[in-house]
Amino acid sequence: MRTSLSALAVLAALASCKKDEPVAAPVKPAPAATAPARAAAVPGARAIALKVTSDGFVPDSIALKASEPVKFVVTRTTDETCATDLLIDGTDVKVALPLNTPVEIAWTPTRAGKVKFGCAMDMMVGGVLLVE
Repeated sequence: MRTSLSALAVLAALASCKKDEPVAAPVKPAPAATAPARAAAVPGARAIALKVTSDGFVPDSIALKASEPVKFVVTRTTDETCATDLLIDGTDVKVALPLNTPVEIAWTPTRAGKVKFGCAMDMMVGGVLLVE
């Protein structure tokens, strides 16, 4: 009797399957997370070239004016560094620096003073922005 019931259950399951049913489309993965949005570069913003070398950020001291929009163009030229990201202390700026690829970062200092910038590892490799 148990064999008959098991056989009937299998037959019922097979009968409910239809070969011509459409196959569900594969689920698309969610888009990868992106870096935080940066403010759009202001036309006429001063461009400042920075390089990341085995010696760190070059130059490591930059004079700026409060409320002056700038565009950093940062190129990491070596893997011999921990500076694979650029952070600006006290801001939400954290941008990846791929090897040998110029990366543009728009930023406007809001007040005078010294602002540290550097790598993501507690800013061991970095410099200072001198804002007047």
